[in-house]
Amino acid sequence: MSNKIVTLEINLEPSDNRRLSSLCGPFDDNIKHLERRLGVEINHRSNFFTIVGKPHTTAAALDIIKSLYVDTAPVRGQFPDIEPDQIHLAVKESGVLEQTAESELAHGKEVFIRTKKGIIKPRTPNQGQYLVNMVTHDISFGIGPAGTGKTYLAVAAAVDALERQEIRRILLTRPAVEAGEKLGFLPGDLSQKVDPYLRPLYDALFEMLGFERVEKLIERNVIEVAPLAYMRGRTLNDAFIILDESQNTTVEQMKMFLTRIGFNSRAVITGDVTQIDLPRGAKSGLRHAVEVLSDVDEISFNFFQADDVVRHPVVARIVNAYEKWESEDQKARKEIERRRREEYDAVKANNSAANNGTTNTTPSAGE
Repeated sequence: MSNKIVTLEINLEPSDNRRLSSLCGPFDDNIKHLERRLGVEINHRSNFFTIVGKPHTTAAALDIIKSLYVDTAPVRGQFPDIEPDQIHLAVKESGVLEQTAESELAHGKEVFIRTKKGIIKPRTPNQGQYLVNMVTHDISFGIGPAGTGKTYLAVAAAVDALERQEIRRILLTRPAVEAGEKLGFLPGDLSQKVDPYLRPLYDALFEMLGFERVEKLIERNVIEVAPLAYMRGRTLNDAFIILDESQNTTVEQMKMFLTRIGFNSRAVITGDVTQIDLPRGAKSGLRHAVEVLSDVDEISFNFFQADDVVRHPVVARIVNAYEKWESEDQKARKEIERRRREEYDAVKANNSAANNGTTNTTPSAGE
């Protein structure tokens, strides 16, 4: 995709100051929002607009402005306002973000995230695709063993979106199930109960933003930490939401979480299906989501393997060893189950034959 910069111009007709005010929003907020989402520069004087940027994003911005201006036409004498959710939907429908990210990946361009603490780059192709998916999809799943970077990269994507002002807040959540522990039995207030479970997310935030800034953002509720149960009844707009350790959600909790997502929000769900701590008999919401949502276009799934582990080399070997054991254990269980079925079918057949024999040798009433 071309890196050259182009300038496009347009006169919006008919010229109407009230329609222009509706299009641009208070203090040009709508125009600024469009600039941030598409990475373009938009200037206007009255109804004359100039757009500067890469060819594909500039053309998309031009089309969106024209379309939104049509929406400002008065209805029964009333001038409708252009809301942020309309801009969000217009950008999504244009498909320009998907085209940009996928084209860069296809052409071998380096995908990275820039934070104030430095540049964060994916270390494997799977991690690179994961980063692209978090930009191009409203909901992204990162599923795999520990050490594959699924949670760290999710936090990096959230910080990047916040720094670009694409979203207004980051929400971190996690089911309160960990090796049999429940919040009610842990000491302290809500924050003290939840914080230990979200320590990996905090560590990533501290590394990318610094301790003092994270503390200030938490005080201002720009970064919010809450147990999953507290998501019920909320609709989350303009947010980047990370659900960590999602293998410990129930089916009902996962459905509840996914239906909380509002306009201009992105959600990343991370988990490891080999580390489920739910009570026996309870189905993991993560497993269920993979089965049910795999055909939904707006949702992406990334499955990490031992090759994606970026911690100490021994961690990758440990993951491989466990995967091998689990595979062999599963085969053994299936073999035992198969033999049990064969034995059951044989007993059932013998009983049926015996019953038929008894029936055939029973004398009739006339004999």
